[in-house]
Amino acid sequence: MELLKNLLLVLHLLGWAVVLGGVLVSMRDPKIPAGALHGALTALVTGILMVGVKEMSDDLADPNMVKITVKLLITLVVTALVVVGGRRPEKVTTGFLGAIAGFTVLNVAIAVLWH
Repeated sequence: MELLKNLLLVLHLLGWAVVLGGVLVSMRDPKIPAGALHGALTALVTGILMVGVKEMSDDLADPNMVKITVKLLITLVVTALVVVGGRRPEKVTTGFLGAIAGFTVLNVAIAVLWH
C-alpha cells in the first residue's frame, strides 16, 4: 500500500510540474502549453486516488477533508482556466497564465504547509 501511495504522490507532483513548467515557459508568447491540460487532469485524478487510498488504509489518522476540499477547488479552478484558455486562445494573456501559475503554486504550498 505504501508503494501505491508513493507512486500516486510522484505522479501527482509530476502533473503539477507539467502545468507550472509549461505555463512559465509560455509567458513570453502567451498561450496554453500543449501538456497543461494533461498535467492538470493527472494532478486531479491522482489527488482523488490518493484520498481514496488514504481512506482505505489502516492508518489511524483520517485525511483532513477541509484541506482536501480547498485543494480540490483550486485544482478545478486551474483545470477550468486551462480548458478556457485552450478553447479561447484570444483570452490568454500573461496575467491569465500568471493566474494558472499562481494557483498551481498555491496548491503545492497548501499541500506542504497545511498540517
